[in-house]
Amino acid sequence: VQLQASGGGLVQSGGSLRLSCAASGHTLDHRAIGWFRQVPGKEREWVSCIGSSDDSTYYKDSVKGRFAISRDNAKSTVYLQMNSLKPEDTGVYYCAADRWYGSSCDSGPDFGFWGQGTQVTVSS
Repeated sequence: VQLQASGGGLVQSGGSLRLSCAASGHTLDHRAIGWFRQVPGKEREWVSCIGSSDDSTYYKDSVKGRFAISRDNAKSTVYLQMNSLKPEDTGVYYCAADRWYGSSCDSGPDFGFWGQGTQVTVSS
């Protein structure tokens, strides 16, 4: 599964961005998909996840109420809508797909397929 993340950019605090994670060669339905971010010098952190079967969604506490993850299976694309952005949301955002079909976000997905990352910069 090849993933392509896009949609990053420079935005002022309080602004919005929508990230996309598009798959080529395979569909993303039936796989849990996660978004992660990384800041230089820090470990990559999990941000959000959408389940494979019931599209259940999960968020890091600091982004709850501001970010929304969704999927369009017909387009083999998962989105991360980011609103009310804060400077601490700055980082390189990566999407990842579970190696296995049918997994849920709360069962510890094995994210074995990764996109290349897209830079999000939020200025204060």
